[in-house]
Amino acid sequence: MLADRILFIDAEAIILDKPAGLPVTPVRDGTLSLENHLDSLRFGYRRWPTAVHRLDRDTSGCLLLARNPRAHKRFAAAFEAGRVVKEYLAVVDGVPEGGEGRIDLPLAKISSREDGWRIVPRADGKPAVTLWQVLTAREGRALVAFRPETGRTHQIRVHAAEGLGAAIVGDPVYGRSAAGGMLLHAWRLGVPRDSHPAIAAEAPVPARFGVFADAGG
Repeated sequence: MLADRILFIDAEAIILDKPAGLPVTPVRDGTLSLENHLDSLRFGYRRWPTAVHRLDRDTSGCLLLARNPRAHKRFAAAFEAGRVVKEYLAVVDGVPEGGEGRIDLPLAKISSREDGWRIVPRADGKPAVTLWQVLTAREGRALVAFRPETGRTHQIRVHAAEGLGAAIVGDPVYGRSAAGGMLLHAWRLGVPRDSHPAIAAEAPVPARFGVFADAGG
């Protein structure tokens, strides 16, 4: 029940701890998406809440929903202006050197009939910047906190694989599939508001992170 996964709620917003495997928008394979659950997230309001941004299907964690059109417009503008603070946790295959840093790697979308589409680093791509910090390392893998300063599709996944040289564990596109799925989690979200206190939430690290599940504090 998604109603049991609410991290924050007031008259304007809901922050949901989205489970991995749930698409935010409808998909062609007929899998249930967030849209199928929105009626249960009205909490007495006439309108369904609407997602302000997206998380990949296999990414869990903080997802902001607006409870009315005016709030949606303001929140979307805050995302567009880069005022929203997003922090992700990921387990990567390898231990990045240096402990922390900044990845500035423009990204572009390519596609082919045989392989479909994917995101690749390219000099003429859209600007993409991500800050990163290793939180802990165990058995040749590292738990890394990522803070994207831009919001490109698959940005963290590509920056981990190509910028750090350490793909996210379980990433079927830019790394290798794993039985536990992709270990990427939208950990913290902070949204400024001009007329109300800022929104802030933290989603618990999911159990699928295994030995790293207790290391995100």
